[in-house]
Amino acid sequence: MDKVIKISTPISNELIKTLRVGDQILISGYIYCGRDAVLPRICKNLAEKGEDQRMDFQGSVMFHTAVSPAGVGPTSSNKLEIESSFEILSHHGIKIHLGKGKIKEETIQRLDAENSIYAVIPPVTALLGNNTLESRVVAFEELGMEALHMLKVVDYPAIVAAAHGESIY
Repeated sequence: MDKVIKISTPISNELIKTLRVGDQILISGYIYCGRDAVLPRICKNLAEKGEDQRMDFQGSVMFHTAVSPAGVGPTSSNKLEIESSFEILSHHGIKIHLGKGKIKEETIQRLDAENSIYAVIPPVTALLGNNTLESRVVAFEELGMEALHMLKVVDYPAIVAAAHGESIY
């Protein structure tokens, strides 16, 4: 695909319906960052309480990464603790899961059922650092760089890897 699709958060259901596997996207706005240590905690809280006042996932992005002084870069999204979070987070409003690696067919189908997608982001820590405007801890501060963070980003590059029951893998 030649054109790049610019996306800003919050992301609408209508926009997600237009995205196709292989689309190149640039994401701007506020996004959440979490990986293996924090995502199971968030999912447990959502399952028990139905919501968490510290975070509003409606139309948001969950980037599978830790946030450290060295920067941000994608971690493997197919880790059990991460991939098992896709369904509940999508149900609570996450529209794009952002990471790297192949995910299971059943996860692709669950994303489709929740009108969410998965996009892969190249491991380009230096570029992402330049495109990160703000960073703050949202929840689970005791986890340090693996706490839930929120970033304000501009033009984070990604490629849609799973959408509408299809995958690039």
